[in-house]
Amino acid sequence: MVAVKAHEADAYLRALPSKITALLFYGSDEGLIAERAQAACKTVAAGTKPAGEILRLDDLDLEQDPGRIAMELTTVSMFGGRRIVRASASRRLTTATVSPLLAGPLDGMLVIEAGNLKPDEGLRGLFEKSPTSAAIACYADNDRDIEGVLRAILSVYKLEIASDAKQAFIARLGGDRIQTRAEIEKLALYCYGRARIEIADIEEITGDASELALDKVVTAVADGRPTAALTASERAVSGGESPQALIMAAQRYFQRLHRVRTAFESSGSMDIAIRTLRPPLHFKMRDDFIRHVKNWPSEKIHRALDRISFAQRLARSSTIDDALAADRLCMDLVRLAALPTRAN
Repeated sequence: MVAVKAHEADAYLRALPSKITALLFYGSDEGLIAERAQAACKTVAAGTKPAGEILRLDDLDLEQDPGRIAMELTTVSMFGGRRIVRASASRRLTTATVSPLLAGPLDGMLVIEAGNLKPDEGLRGLFEKSPTSAAIACYADNDRDIEGVLRAILSVYKLEIASDAKQAFIARLGGDRIQTRAEIEKLALYCYGRARIEIADIEEITGDASELALDKVVTAVADGRPTAALTASERAVSGGESPQALIMAAQRYFQRLHRVRTAFESSGSMDIAIRTLRPPLHFKMRDDFIRHVKNWPSEKIHRALDRISFAQRLARSSTIDDALAADRLCMDLVRLAALPTRAN
């Protein structure tokens, strides 16, 4: 039984057990699913001599020849390399059609990409229970994941990045792997030929439309304005932001609130407390942020962070739709904001 959690996926794929002949990639991040599936196919192909052959099949292929996928996986290639079949879960590739494939020995490797499967869905259960297959979760990137992608891409361009610039850049990215790569590539091309990326480069090159959309959500939430929070959330998601990116933005914001509120309670000086932030607070956010520091005591911020962590687990578990998890979080935080606070 192999059920690979999201944070274990990359390490598992780097040391993929030789007995594994089928992989299922599922989750809410389509870009990450595609990236990991492609990387797994290339790794398996490169691991055979001669190199294996990667074959992409779609619904049309399977409609014209329903038995083709079984034939490709159980027939030895005329060139001697292993055959890797990559496909997407669909009306032609279901639990019923995949089950016989996993029941018998495969000469090739089957790689399937699926959507956000719930724990009780048949295809996911099939891969998790088979001794020669694995189901690999792919959910929105956290800051550690984003930093790893950033480091890998910048190394190709022979670029370093200053610590404050890195923190500011990561804070502006969402959780979708394709969008993350696109933004990093744009930054790398902008700074190509230099030795180091500075904070000024981040301010210059990164578009602020996405950041502004998320800022509007967390500002309305921290203010305790329910209608504004839900409206901003809906607009952000309809504009391309993932609900999990919204949850992560709330987490980053309240972590920064906690850091400054703690410093404020210790020093009694808002100026001193604000200077503890790295990266520095953007001037456009300063007034709102200071108001929230004053209105959210540490105990209430702790409660907010607990609820954000719960929302993250809920959104990644497939128990409910991640958009619903984000909306519930917004309302939970709005209610917290409305609780009485002693004057500061």
